[in-house]
Amino acid sequence: MSNAAIDTDVLIVGAGPVGLFLANECARRGLRWRLVETRSSQSEHSKAPAIFPRTLEIFDMAGVAAPFLAAANRVTSAAIVTHGRTLANMSFKPEESPYQFVAMVPQDVTEKLLAEELRLKNGAVEYDTTFVSAVDQGDFVSVTLDRKGERIELNAAFVVGCDGAHSAVRHLLNIPFDGAQYNDSFILADIDTNESLPADQLQLCPNELGPVAIFPMSATRRRIVATIQDSGDGIPTGTAPSLELVRKILAERAPASLEARALRWSSYFRIHHRHAAELGVGRMFIAGDAAHIHSPFGGQGMNTGLHDAWNLVWKLDLVVRGHADQRLLQTYTEERLPVIKQVIETTHFLTKAMGTPNRLAQVLRNAVIPMVSRLAPFQHAFVQRLSELGVAYRGSPIVEGAGERYFDDSLRGGAGIRSRFLLMLHEDADLCSKEAARQISESLGDIVELRLHNTHHTTLVRPDGYVAFSAPNSNGTAALESARSLLERQTTLSPQ
Repeated sequence: MSNAAIDTDVLIVGAGPVGLFLANECARRGLRWRLVETRSSQSEHSKAPAIFPRTLEIFDMAGVAAPFLAAANRVTSAAIVTHGRTLANMSFKPEESPYQFVAMVPQDVTEKLLAEELRLKNGAVEYDTTFVSAVDQGDFVSVTLDRKGERIELNAAFVVGCDGAHSAVRHLLNIPFDGAQYNDSFILADIDTNESLPADQLQLCPNELGPVAIFPMSATRRRIVATIQDSGDGIPTGTAPSLELVRKILAERAPASLEARALRWSSYFRIHHRHAAELGVGRMFIAGDAAHIHSPFGGQGMNTGLHDAWNLVWKLDLVVRGHADQRLLQTYTEERLPVIKQVIETTHFLTKAMGTPNRLAQVLRNAVIPMVSRLAPFQHAFVQRLSELGVAYRGSPIVEGAGERYFDDSLRGGAGIRSRFLLMLHEDADLCSKEAARQISESLGDIVELRLHNTHHTTLVRPDGYVAFSAPNSNGTAALESARSLLERQTTLSPQ
């Protein structure tokens, strides 16, 4: 089928934060897209509150960071507190990023801000529209939607399911969702509080009755995440945690000075630690909760989903524009699945360690944390893991080297990096190197942009701000030949 018969380049199913961000990125790149959502409007619940430094860098590269910075409460430290004793108080100010804080923004605000950014790009969510089925035809996907009983048929070049833990797209693709369910239930609660705890500090509270995490949304508003031991009768249908229950949990497990004065919103939920066996089949993909769910301790879920979209969209962009083929899209699973597994392992360990009922394990935990938390390597590793600044793609078939993040002022603002690889060369490089770099840029002008920088390495930066290749400037034209070879392996264009 010709491109003329394709109605949209990317059909996005689900208008949560991940789907909204993916739609924004499609719009920024000039792709044709549609975003459908079963609900009649955006969520009014705060749900995921934390936006970490690497996500803020991604938002900056996407040109949407400003409203989030205006709305955020900034958290710069994390304390571990149990039974009135502070085991650790660790700074959260990663020096390598301009965003040296966690931005606390309620998820309903995140969705509103991303929806508004979409409107500014002349886009909108198609509410009351349900994904029914899809068939991969090889060159396109034929899709059936339902809008209030009206059947809608369309052809999409690609489909991306951002439709949550019960993803219809994942079920259609018959992708296994490996993992297990936690025995205990969880509660989320947004409460109004006194100002006894710092507004710029989050608290993790280990306890034999179950862990509690306290995220400050402001000086007098906090998000509470806690486990509750299941009595065996399950959670009554239609109920939500009461203010009295929240107060009881805080009295048992939180710093004594914290007062819960009013309840804004609360919910019970059961949680699993699961991930999809693969993140795409043919022309259909999944991202966010459709691909992975895990404990909310650590606040990693939404951030990981946003990173999924960021990794996928530039690859879809190159394929839609004819600059790459299906082999590049296969790297979405190859790159993201190891990251997802690590996030699940981290949050699972944190949940179990904070809530262990074993007395000996509690004693060991409470003895070890004060010692290791003072060590600079531990503090660095803690910040790297939680901030997602440490995410890298070493071992990817389209990366040579560590595949670490790259971020500088030239990438910021929405126009600094978009649909091209950036070939970074030192401004004082020798003439042979400059000529070789110029030839690569001119012959691959649609996908490569040459930038002269005051850098010690010849570096190829991907359209998502990760390093595909880097070598010392002293390697000269040999480094550029390696960069060109890497580009040829992942695109359908070859230098003339």
